[in-house]
Amino acid sequence: MASLKALKLRIGSVKSTQKITKAMKMVAAAKLRRAQQNAESGRPYATRLSSVVSSLAGQITIGPESPKLIAGTGKDDTHLIIVSTADRGLAGAFSSNIVRAVRRRADELQAQGKTVQFYIVGRKGRPVLQRFFPGQIVGEYDTSAMKAPSYVDAQAIARDIVARFDQGAIDVVHLAYAHFRSTLVQEPAIDQIIPVVRAANDAGAPAASAAVEYEPDEEEILADLLPRNLANQVYRALLENQAGFYGSQMTAMDNATRNAGDMINRLSIQYNRQRQAAITTELVEIISGAEAL
Repeated sequence: MASLKALKLRIGSVKSTQKITKAMKMVAAAKLRRAQQNAESGRPYATRLSSVVSSLAGQITIGPESPKLIAGTGKDDTHLIIVSTADRGLAGAFSSNIVRAVRRRADELQAQGKTVQFYIVGRKGRPVLQRFFPGQIVGEYDTSAMKAPSYVDAQAIARDIVARFDQGAIDVVHLAYAHFRSTLVQEPAIDQIIPVVRAANDAGAPAASAAVEYEPDEEEILADLLPRNLANQVYRALLENQAGFYGSQMTAMDNATRNAGDMINRLSIQYNRQRQAAITTELVEIISGAEAL
């Protein structure tokens, strides 16, 4: 049984931890508001741009002159998954949920005979994927110094991915991130971003061709629009991840604060019982000694 001194020291240690977790919860809550606003503000543009590009892709007749980001490479043997996670921990199962979803998708693709590669954005995804898929991480973008997601970072990631695609190193690209629903719910999502998913009608067939006028010309517009859409989808994922991270961290620190409070109560009860037992023992010894005299 622990001594009274040891119990007192442990209660003090848990109280110090509780102060830290409470402060981290308040910081996460303050940062969450801005991150949530950024994520929600970016959704309409990203969704609309993706819809426009998908609609245009559905109206283009695929041929030798079609943009590769729409037409693809003509095969789907090599799949690259961009795994966007957090750089820090203390956020519950935020990053592990994303990595778990990625592992399931990678296993499904490999079961179909596909080659799977990974491009890491955020440090928390690397250790697990390196353990389960050794040698399949082909790239990484360092976000450790990034205080908040920026479109410049998204453009850099998109340029790197497009360069690998143009070189023929990959055929299909997926983007894995956490879609922010609320402070309690961050839903892992894996979207195909290369080649562009073509819009389909209700029957599931490609959308019927429609008259589309390009100004100045189709090639120039698509050459600018397609990489822009790719960068925007990456930027949206970074914003969603940041909001999801702070939401998960706030929830995790709130749980940790409450657990620390429960532990303090249990230790305090144990400390008081042992102290009372020690006092009772001393009183019994004094009374016994007095009676002996």
